[in-house]
Amino acid sequence: MKPLNIVVLGGTGFVGSHLVPRLHAAGHRITVFSRNREQHRELGVLPRVRVENADVHDAASLTRQLEGADAAINLVGILNERGSDGRGFEKAHVALTETLIAACRKTGVRRLLQMSALRAGDGASHYLRTRFDAETRVRNSGLAWTIFRPSVIFGPGDGLFFRFASLLRLAPVLPLARAEARFAPVYVGDVAEAFTRALAHPYSIGRSYELFGPRVVSLREIVRWTAELSARRCWIIGLPDAFGYLQARIGEWLPGKPISRDNFRSLLVDSVGEKDGLGELGIVSTPMELIVPEMLGADRRQAKLDAFREEHRGA
Repeated sequence: MKPLNIVVLGGTGFVGSHLVPRLHAAGHRITVFSRNREQHRELGVLPRVRVENADVHDAASLTRQLEGADAAINLVGILNERGSDGRGFEKAHVALTETLIAACRKTGVRRLLQMSALRAGDGASHYLRTRFDAETRVRNSGLAWTIFRPSVIFGPGDGLFFRFASLLRLAPVLPLARAEARFAPVYVGDVAEAFTRALAHPYSIGRSYELFGPRVVSLREIVRWTAELSARRCWIIGLPDAFGYLQARIGEWLPGKPISRDNFRSLLVDSVGEKDGLGELGIVSTPMELIVPEMLGADRRQAKLDAFREEHRGA
């Protein structure tokens, strides 16, 4: 296909940091929005990538940046909000999507690729509800849309294995809410490839794709495997839901908000798919076993070094 001018919202985040280089490799020209472009110079070194300072929530600014674009990709999403009433999720997922759709209509940008979440609309969490509400806006937009619904995404720098590896450095005993919640983790490289292929193929227009990996695992298994690969001792305590909810309530007040009540409500819905969206796009899903052991290799080496120092302390 001919190279496209693509505007990416959320392009400096985890998925965006993998997707933008993939789109660039496919020959496209990409504009990425950032609150501080100086913090993302690694993207700016790619010759067909522009990193622009812009407030994506400002309709006039977003409209200006979309002038002359062929397609827009919305990767913006949050897992937690300030407060707990859902207004943060509403702003990040629904209001921003509405602003983007209006800007696309005003500038004549017809193609829109939207990031959502597996099981959006199920359960009582603000996160899943607003993801679905944003999907509804996209489906009713009149644009040439494609929606992606991934399970939890893993890869270098993720908020899954790397997050638990960091926690395990601090706490060998880990009380775990919803320890048996199930996921089908999908590799970030496969997600980036799905977006790239959807842009190239008209048959993806008007379709939603569930993106998930070949293996279903529980949260307990994810933590246990992370501990093994990082050479950390770990005692996992699966909490009954009453205590898990209490942990989430306390977690909302801790630095970094490691878990919230809305996270807990999301965990009540298994992030497992039914229809292989990767396969529909001609992508063979990447097993975790091919990526995660090497990905956590640095943690494993650091753990061995820490053990050596502990053993020879005072010698």
